[in-house]
Amino acid sequence: MATASVAFKSREDHRKQIELEEARKAGLAPAEVDEDGKEINPHIPQYMSSAPWYLNAERPSLKHQRKWKSDPNYTKSWYDRGAKIFQADKYRKGACQNCGAMTHDSKSCMERPRKVGAQWTNKHIAPDEKIETFELDYDGKRDRWNGYDASSYALVIERYEARDNARRKYLKEQQLKKLEEKNNNQNDEDGDGDGDGDSDEEDDEDDLRVDEAKVDESKQMDFAKVEKRVRTTGGGSTGTVRNLRIREDTAKYLLNLDVNSAHYDPKTRSMREDPLPDADPNEKFYEGDNQYRNSGQALEFKQLNIHAWEAFDKGQDIHMQAAPSQAELLYKNYKVIKEKLKYQTKDTILERYGNAAAEEELPRELLLGQSEREVEYDRAGRIIKGQELALPRSKYEEDVFINNHTCVWGSWWKDHQWGYKCCKQTIRNSYCTGAAGIEAAEAVNELMKSNIARKGATEEVAAPVEEKRLATWGTDVPDDLELDEKLLAEALKKEDIRKREEKDERKRKYNVRWEDEVTAEDMEAYRMKKVHHDDPMKAFLS
Repeated sequence: MATASVAFKSREDHRKQIELEEARKAGLAPAEVDEDGKEINPHIPQYMSSAPWYLNAERPSLKHQRKWKSDPNYTKSWYDRGAKIFQADKYRKGACQNCGAMTHDSKSCMERPRKVGAQWTNKHIAPDEKIETFELDYDGKRDRWNGYDASSYALVIERYEARDNARRKYLKEQQLKKLEEKNNNQNDEDGDGDGDGDSDEEDDEDDLRVDEAKVDESKQMDFAKVEKRVRTTGGGSTGTVRNLRIREDTAKYLLNLDVNSAHYDPKTRSMREDPLPDADPNEKFYEGDNQYRNSGQALEFKQLNIHAWEAFDKGQDIHMQAAPSQAELLYKNYKVIKEKLKYQTKDTILERYGNAAAEEELPRELLLGQSEREVEYDRAGRIIKGQELALPRSKYEEDVFINNHTCVWGSWWKDHQWGYKCCKQTIRNSYCTGAAGIEAAEAVNELMKSNIARKGATEEVAAPVEEKRLATWGTDVPDDLELDEKLLAEALKKEDIRKREEKDERKRKYNVRWEDEVTAEDMEAYRMKKVHHDDPMKAFLS
């Protein structure tokens, strides 16, 4: 606890102070605040948080742990590389005999040795360099990246990107080459060589995927990465651990950002309570550390520890940390003996007192013949009252006749419609017409059937409609258009050659002649070869 100068406290005040510290460590009380309004970690030891008496600190603070003396001469800047300060026109006395700069001598000159130095030629005098001196602090002297230009790493990135682009281009060319060879060989292959062609095709595809597989392996997550823990002075490893954390999972302290939610202890990385107590339990994957402590193998391990403690108190030589295998074996034997003793006690009780549940079952007439209904009989044994059953009635009105109907709605059904049986009407609020209405409805139906039959007999047969001939992609073709099959085949070949030249510019010839005349066959070939991006069968046509 970060306290001010030590003052005398009574026993009661000292006890309250200790309880407050424990509450702050457990997260039940707010942390202490220093002079700047920042919270002080309650887990900091007292010998570090308490200020010396000679500082006369009135409020809790951690300023006495910070460096309060700073040298203004220390800097973290670096040399201005390549900076020039002055360009002379002629050689000056005391300058470098080789290049003519005043900032160094001929022994320290970094320029190529001239055949005739600048001292004698008085030409091409080099500019003076910028000389700087720094007094670095402790961190600046040991900073291995001090003065590093981060923009220089762009050259490394460009080199790797150029290599990846060249690799992708090479793979694409190889794949196109394989596809062209396969298309050329399909025309020459016979039916007997189909199996061999499929196997060769699979081998080619496997060869093309080799480099892709290598790249995928390099991009794998380091989920199964094995790291060594080095804790000994000699540098030996005490064991290995696998990195089992999935980086996409949300951290437990970010599940609920409310300050009044479950407390998270950053030192032990524990959150005992549930951060989302009101959420759906089927959608939660984390319910606090207490859930893990009270379920699964943690509960079994707790019972194992309790058994080891109780056995040790009763005089058995058992220790969970010294001999865990022995403790687990004794606990298993204890559970087996306890189960046997339980069944033995049960058998003893059944043997002495018997088992009423295992005897013969009572007849069904006796089990179901009892009821709480009261029935009265006379001297002759006849039932006076209590035997009759009350008919169940619904909450709706029953046997209510409206509009002069003698039957209720729903008493008649025909052609998937409900109606009244008395007049055979399917309209709910209609007025009852009786037998006359039934006869009138039948007469109307017969008249409708006769009219339909007469109309079908006199109706002329419709003339067949001549189907319109459509082009490849649904456009209308004029009636006078006639396509020549030979010219259409030649146009299709020309279209294939044109598309192949568009894919590979290297196959285009130097002397290219353009024809402005487009025939109907050329237009039809263009429609047949055109790629429609919204066509769901596009992948199978290419």
